[in-house]
Amino acid sequence: MTASPHRSVTIALLIVAVSGITVTACSGGSPAAGGAAGQAQPAGAARHTAGPVRVVAGYLPPPAPLASFTGGPARPWLPAGRLVRGRHAVYTTTLLPPGGSTPAGVAWLDTRLLRARLYSGSLSPGGFGYRYTAPVEPAQAMTLVAAFNGGFLLKDTRGGYYTKHRMVAPLRDGAASLAIYKDGSVAVGAWGSEVTMTADVVSVRQNLTPLIDHGTVTARDRSSRWLANWGNTCGQFSCAKTVPGAEHQWRSGLGITADGALVYVQGQYLSPLQLARLLLRAGAVRAMELDINPNWPVFVSYSPAPGQPAAPANGTKLLATTRQGPATFFEPRWARDFITMSAP
Repeated sequence: MTASPHRSVTIALLIVAVSGITVTACSGGSPAAGGAAGQAQPAGAARHTAGPVRVVAGYLPPPAPLASFTGGPARPWLPAGRLVRGRHAVYTTTLLPPGGSTPAGVAWLDTRLLRARLYSGSLSPGGFGYRYTAPVEPAQAMTLVAAFNGGFLLKDTRGGYYTKHRMVAPLRDGAASLAIYKDGSVAVGAWGSEVTMTADVVSVRQNLTPLIDHGTVTARDRSSRWLANWGNTCGQFSCAKTVPGAEHQWRSGLGITADGALVYVQGQYLSPLQLARLLLRAGAVRAMELDINPNWPVFVSYSPAPGQPAAPANGTKLLATTRQGPATFFEPRWARDFITMSAP
């Protein structure tokens, strides 16, 4: 394994942040429209940013309302999930995609207050011996704030899967990647350049190629070859239909903003380009497609009473129309991998 240059930058920024000095660092690229460039950012996030970063301790400022694609009023964010250190760590909203007729769900997650964890599914990747796999256990339920779906079946990802020192499928250079570190922090980007293997990487989930890079929609999003680039789809209402199906399909995606927040998008009638533009509007400077088709996209926030565990009864879906819901992550034989976001 080789050391990432971004990790060296992180160490330097941590030293400066502890001394109480505010630093601006540039790692290339430009912030997305509607993004969070210039907002306060805690130390340690420089490895996955693309734009000016102010380094401060603590938490991220809540997201600004999302500008409409149609010129209407900006969409406000609503807090979701349990409080973390007395603050809301998850905000959700809906936004009509450009050219669309059905609002998509959008979630924003404060990576300074939350810690990520990759859970392995009974079918994808399948097998045994994983430290974290469905269902979410009672101990982890005590701190669970939100959870969302992972990516395609491994045979279809055109990428790899690594977790807890176990290389389940080889990681591919250039593949869109979600990396999770020992401290629960995250990075999103192209493997081998923007995100690399380091000693503190505990999990990597790859899926296809980047949707957004350096705050720009990638050329593949605009290509007419959506089926080859972004996965086989089924009918808009049922997976019983044969592929190829509809370009405007249930899709989900994950991005990271210039100040290190995660943004998640899901919608029922989304083309790859619409998904990318929604993530961009939510502030993503790098983003990847996650799972697609009606059975798989799911995002849930949990709001138990103080001191109580997350459970299906206190979970809320990002979109009421998703087939999966609050109970999904508590099912022992849930088939697909997923990501949890929890209080420290």
